[in-house]
Order: sequence, then C-alpha cells, then structure tokens
Amino acid sequence: MSTSTLNETSIGRDIRLSGVTKAFADLQVLKDITLDVADGEVVVLIGASGSGKSTLLRIMSGLETASSGEVVVGGVPMHEPKRAREIRGHVGMVFQQFNLFPHLDALGNVTLALRKVYKMSAQDARKKGLEVLARVGMDDRAHHYPSQLSGGQQQRVAIARALAVDPRIIFFDEATSALDPELVGEVTNVMRGLADDGMTMVVVTHEMGFARRTADRVVFMADGVIAEQGSPEEIFGNPQHPKTIQFLSKVTDH
Repeated sequence: MSTSTLNETSIGRDIRLSGVTKAFADLQVLKDITLDVADGEVVVLIGASGSGKSTLLRIMSGLETASSGEVVVGGVPMHEPKRAREIRGHVGMVFQQFNLFPHLDALGNVTLALRKVYKMSAQDARKKGLEVLARVGMDDRAHHYPSQLSGGQQQRVAIARALAVDPRIIFFDEATSALDPELVGEVTNVMRGLADDGMTMVVVTHEMGFARRTADRVVFMADGVIAEQGSPEEIFGNPQHPKTIQFLSKVTDH
C-alpha cells in the first residue's frame, strides 16, 4: 500500500462509453462504441493495426476527444470540456515509447511530477519514488540513467512514474511492442502484479499470452467497432465472429 496518497478524491475507478464515434476529417475511426469497464477490471483491447484500439484508449485517457457520444471516466464526463480537466492527475498512461528524460536518473524521472506539479518536498518525493520503484522491481536501479537501463527496465521506470501519483486507472498503449522479445516478460509481470492488486487497467496489446492470462475481459476490435468481447476463455477458446477467428489464427499457435 502507498505510504501517502496524493489523490484524496471522489474520482472513481470505472469507465462508461456510450455511442462513441471518432472521425479524422473523412476517416471514421470509431463507430458507435459502447463499453463499460468496472472498478478493478482489467480490459484488454486486441485487433489488427488500424482497428481503432489506440484511438479508443486515447479517448478514455483524455488525450483525444470523441466526435460524438458520451465518455465518463471515474464519474467525470469527458465529453464536457469544462469538466474533462478534472481527471488530470487521476489516470496514468504508459506508452510504447518510454519518454524518460535522459538527464535524470530513474528516481529523478519518477519524482519530477511529484516535486514540480504536486509540490512535494524532496524528502517526501524521494520516499514515494523509491516505494513505486520497489513496486516494479527497480529500486536497486534508482540512480541509473536511462542510457544505463535496458528497454524493459526503462519501461518499468515509466510504469513507476505513472504509479507515483496514485492513479485511479492506468492505460497501457502497446507498452511492450518496442521491447526485444526477451524483455517483454519483465514488463508484463509488473502489469500482472498491478492487476492482482486490483488496479483498473485498459490495455492495448499484441501480447496474446498477457491477454489470455491477465484480462478479465478481452475486447476484439475490427474496422472501428467492437466485433466481439468476452472472457479470455470465450475469445481465445471459442471465438464467434469471423474476423476474430481470422485474427487469432494469425497471432496464436492454434
């Protein structure tokens, strides 16, 4: 458990999308998406490149706005611009690229927002930073710079940075796709640990093993719509939609 909680808040840990669409000029990327994510649920979005997964994730996290429909994250109506800013600092986002500052060590990267945005004292920020680095198994690398860390270690620092502000929800956008295959496991193990701790997580990934072992629900997207969703057993063991069957035949062993 955290030694200190930054976000004493009424912000919830659930997500509700209703009739969400997104268009970039004439390109319709999302079409009438309705999806609920419960408090503590791990939802994994899968599908071919261009299916709309990352756009949907960015809308949930507030990095994009929907063209139409309702997006409610933690009780905050993101489709109302004046209210959407309330979610800032209450959700974490982990990207494909680590986006660490090369001139700061791991601890410095994790504590930067704590000191600059949350005005934490250096001592409190250090305590919190070491705590979250320990949570991702990186406390022994606290004073290593990004150039001294492997890709998997850098991504674990990026996850620690997201955890440092006590987020209500964490979004992962292809968090392992930039890693060498032998490094993927160390990051998915951290993500699995967060899931075990009850963190609400929405994950876009090509790692079918992670989806199968960790997701509460798998959502398969194709052509901007949710083609099929269900438990990992249902989606991987008995897919119903032809496009799900076709996709899984290309990315799994069976």
